[in-house]
Amino acid sequence: MSDFRDSAGQVAEAPSRYDLDELERLFRDAPAAVAWLEGPRHLYRLANDAYQRLVGERDLVGRTVAEALPEIAAQGFVATLDSVYASGQPFVGNEVRLQLRRLADGALEPRTVDFVFQPVRDADARITGIFIQATDVTQRVAAQVALAESESKFRAITNSIDQMIWSTQADGFHDYFNDRWYEFTGVPYGSTDGQGWNDMFHPDDQKRAWAVWRHSLNTGEPYHIEYRLRHRSGAYRWVLGRAQAVRDGDGRIVRWFGTCTDIQDIVDAREVLSRSREELERQIEHRTQQLLHAEEQLRQAHKMEAIGQLTGGIAHDFNNMLQGIVGALDVIRKLEQTGRSANIPRFVDMAMSSAQRAAAMTHRLLAFARQQPLAPQRVDLVALVQSLRDLVRRTAGESITLQLDLAGDTWPTRCDPNQLESALLNLAINARDAMPGGGQITLSTRNVQLPATQLGPNEVLAAGDFVEVGVHDTGTGMPQSVIARAFDPFFTTKPIGQGTGLGLSMVYGFARQSGGFARIESREGEGTCVALLLPRDSGEQAVGPVVEPAPELVGGRGEVIVVVEDDEVVRMLAVETLTGLGYRVHAAATGPEGAQLLNELGAVDLLLSDIGLPGGVSGKQLADAARASRPALKVILITGYAQEVTDTDLLAQKIELLRKPVLIDVLLRKVQDVLKS
Repeated sequence: MSDFRDSAGQVAEAPSRYDLDELERLFRDAPAAVAWLEGPRHLYRLANDAYQRLVGERDLVGRTVAEALPEIAAQGFVATLDSVYASGQPFVGNEVRLQLRRLADGALEPRTVDFVFQPVRDADARITGIFIQATDVTQRVAAQVALAESESKFRAITNSIDQMIWSTQADGFHDYFNDRWYEFTGVPYGSTDGQGWNDMFHPDDQKRAWAVWRHSLNTGEPYHIEYRLRHRSGAYRWVLGRAQAVRDGDGRIVRWFGTCTDIQDIVDAREVLSRSREELERQIEHRTQQLLHAEEQLRQAHKMEAIGQLTGGIAHDFNNMLQGIVGALDVIRKLEQTGRSANIPRFVDMAMSSAQRAAAMTHRLLAFARQQPLAPQRVDLVALVQSLRDLVRRTAGESITLQLDLAGDTWPTRCDPNQLESALLNLAINARDAMPGGGQITLSTRNVQLPATQLGPNEVLAAGDFVEVGVHDTGTGMPQSVIARAFDPFFTTKPIGQGTGLGLSMVYGFARQSGGFARIESREGEGTCVALLLPRDSGEQAVGPVVEPAPELVGGRGEVIVVVEDDEVVRMLAVETLTGLGYRVHAAATGPEGAQLLNELGAVDLLLSDIGLPGGVSGKQLADAARASRPALKVILITGYAQEVTDTDLLAQKIELLRKPVLIDVLLRKVQDVLKS
């Protein structure tokens, strides 16, 4: 405290007692720690409450500093007071470390204090004492030290990490980047604070990066993005940016801490992997095309091999059959020329036998090709197999016994019963031939439920209920190589002349055409089972057909019949035989000729037509056109091969179907039955 002076700088008179009392009160209540020392011995004249708290509530007034605070004297502060008193120069000490005895046990306690020693002068400018002002900054200094240590540790940690680390204030203002950031970017320290960081991104990424960052700031959601950051080399490298909000106890965001990780190598690897995958896919596609091409070539080779087998087998067997027909007819002609007609019936029978064998082969070929006309109906398998018992027993011979293993609850199926009988008889004959020394044939039925079954590369049988009818034998069995080809056309293990190789292929073709399939189970020396699996018929029970004796042929009553057939011999035979029975017959060779004939004639009772006709109009089309103007017209179609019609269609339209070759007697009876119906 200096001496009292007026506004002009002149020494004023000492204040009044009232003024001194007021000054003392203000001095005592001052928030800062203040004391007034008097004389060269530094005698405490005044010390306010804050000063008392600083030094530990000691008895100070009237005592010297050395007496009241001996530990201070030992630390050299009395010498400093002496210097200020002698020189008249103030002394300022900032963050001075000292030891004060403030504890109850009398131990010294370190404190940090900011203080001022100010000389006090009287009216004559003589130094009369020292004014002391002190501030305890121990806690502030400790906090500063702790903060400095924390920041030092934080910087040490962040700078020891390979990633770029940054921090922002709650509003997103960037205020810290670690050394890795500046090493990566090469920019001056502090140049990217605030919003300058966004300029470091690739121009194409800046808008997106800023939008993602603003979204995180607005919602508090973690920041996560990949973008290109400018490297110190001037090139842009891909980095992964992440940031997490730091919240206070009330959940308010107080800061954001984030990282940037160089992922250029990962991005490059992803691109390489993507290119590798694309290249691999191209290679796989190319290889797949090669395999498909090779498979197609192999399939074509197998097809040509099958065609070769088919052609060779047909040529061999048909030549034998034609030889029987031609030879028998030639002998008949010679017998007529020589007048020995008594032997003609025997050679007629020979020719008919060869013709019937040829017809049977044609039916087998169509069955194999799955193109034979069928007449499907509801079939009771148990009843059908029982009806075949005697025929199979006679065919098998006395050295072979026949057993039936028929499940009583066998479901009905829907198929052509005549073709099924033929297939089962064919299998029974094969079973007999596999047991030259005798054995046992077992005919069985059972119900089976099948999942979707792969029958071939492009052939799948849908899942469903099936009935199985099997023919078992105790014969020699088959090796796996034979089983694999057993259903191939003209494949046979029998000697030449004892088998055409069409039997099993016909059975398989019939089964597939009926909606099922066939399979073989066999072991060498243990026998074989060939089973037909036919779809279950869930329709209503139908009354089975009743076998009636064939009606006698009677003459016609002048009914008008139109015959359309492109083969001249067949057409001539039909016309002559029908005319001979008293029918009025008109004939045409092509579909258009038949249509013209139908238009020219008035009433027509029956259309008898081959299905396959030249001229662009089939027999089925001709029948449909004729019925458009004659709904009641009766129709009989004849075919040896027809893809155009199905038995279901013909049945619905009340059209009769005959299969070539057909006996004249059968043809005449069918005409008679249709005209009577």
